[in-house]
Amino acid sequence: MHIAIAGNIGSGKTTLTTLLAKHMSWEPQYEELSSNPYIYDFYADMERWAFNLQVYFLHSRLNTTLQIQRSAKNVVQDRTIYEDAEIFAPNLLQMELMNQRDYDNYKALFNVITQLIQPPDLLIYLKASIPTLVEQIEARGRDYEDSIRLEYLRKLNERYNLWFENYKGKKLEFSIDTLKFRDNPEDLGIIIRSIESKLYGLFPE
Repeated sequence: MHIAIAGNIGSGKTTLTTLLAKHMSWEPQYEELSSNPYIYDFYADMERWAFNLQVYFLHSRLNTTLQIQRSAKNVVQDRTIYEDAEIFAPNLLQMELMNQRDYDNYKALFNVITQLIQPPDLLIYLKASIPTLVEQIEARGRDYEDSIRLEYLRKLNERYNLWFENYKGKKLEFSIDTLKFRDNPEDLGIIIRSIESKLYGLFPE
């Protein structure tokens, strides 16, 4: 079984991945940000490093997704391969931080890759307002995120909402503005019950 957690920067994907994996005794699969050779350069100069960063993420997430599919383990994954191509790359194109030639090259590669993988059994979208995202980004204190622009977060949010609305697989949405699952066990319980109902219930929510 494969659950994937999607959401904007600072929405709490990593935290929920950890909490769900612990509760369900599943294996967590995290983003490998610390080993990303482009992340610091990208936030310092987005236009210069946008294509390099997206190709790195595509390679990294393809490798992760294939490992999950080949494994017999139950996995909770922090961020999906689809978000890079459906949200981050087109957002960079729209903001003129990636040129059309690089975007077309990247998207063609992604289209080939999607023929090799299967979607998760359940997609969870952590939806959050900009103030909530900013608060959580500041709280975790990653220095390379200090230069993130509010407009960048807003545009990502718009794309996330549209992408999730049109996503065809099994899915659940949770508002992080109201569900403070990191610190409130009752809110975490609401999320867990909804997931279990969606996966195993006779009448999924």
